[in-house]
Amino acid sequence: MALAARLWRFFPSGRGTAVGTRFLTGAAGSRGTCGPGRLGGSEVMGNPGAFKRSLIFSALSYLGFETYQVISRTAVVHATAKVLGVEEVLAQADYLYESGETEKLYQLLTQYKDSEDAELLWRLARVSRDVAQLSRTSEAERKLLVYEALEYAKRALEKNEASFAAHKWYAICISDVGDYEGIKAKIANAYVIKEHFEKAIELNPKDATSIHLMGIWCYTFAEMPWYQRRIARMLFAAPPSSTYEEALGYFQRAEQVDPNFYSKNLLLLGKTYLKLHNRKLAAFWLVKARDYPAHTEEDRQIQMEAAQLLTSFSDKN
Repeated sequence: MALAARLWRFFPSGRGTAVGTRFLTGAAGSRGTCGPGRLGGSEVMGNPGAFKRSLIFSALSYLGFETYQVISRTAVVHATAKVLGVEEVLAQADYLYESGETEKLYQLLTQYKDSEDAELLWRLARVSRDVAQLSRTSEAERKLLVYEALEYAKRALEKNEASFAAHKWYAICISDVGDYEGIKAKIANAYVIKEHFEKAIELNPKDATSIHLMGIWCYTFAEMPWYQRRIARMLFAAPPSSTYEEALGYFQRAEQVDPNFYSKNLLLLGKTYLKLHNRKLAAFWLVKARDYPAHTEEDRQIQMEAAQLLTSFSDKN
């Protein structure tokens, strides 16, 4: 899976800029092997059932979901009644997520929408926003799903404030809601988003995607045009701000934690170095982004953008 297509969302007037138009991403149809929000091993760190789920997940990968469903149907039906059942539901959910079966995953998890389990709830938040971003989802349905996702993420946090994934998805879902609540709410939400990304990183410093998303937060405000800064200052005494140096630090840190985990991180390293007028290092990272194996449509778009930026280098030389 990859969170794709929808970066940098704070200011409607910023649409069409060189970097992107929205703060966070999440195109459910572009799953691959990496990207912000992808459930890797780090996303279940600290969970008492993580090891058991990893074993179940391995079995799922070997047997295939349909076969596994036959042998575990009884446990799944009664999943909310016992811990083992919850673990099996989570294992099935993770298998479907990695397989890109968005709608099947939504159907599975919505059976447990009244659950008190934070691990189920943040996964519900994630899949709700994935369904919202499917091309066949109507605008009215999309809005309902966006708010539904935020509610699930909020409940996940209430159930377990020590869950880094709950903090991460709460931040992402708040960003989504900003589309419907106006510019003042978007700016106000920026503080909350930053706070929860920072908390996610504090709880799990090995999660490259949270670090990457914090880098996007910094990049977004570093590149804010002067007229948007003026609007922000009119609304808030101390509007959010950042620098390209701060953004670079997060992108570098994400790469150190998990090298080559996401083509977008490679691209943004290159673009940030461009902003800092370091053409040599910009070219280094843009070449890596251009040559990154394309698993998703987003990867292919990133390859094209990196290639275009590299071509502009040669044209100027």
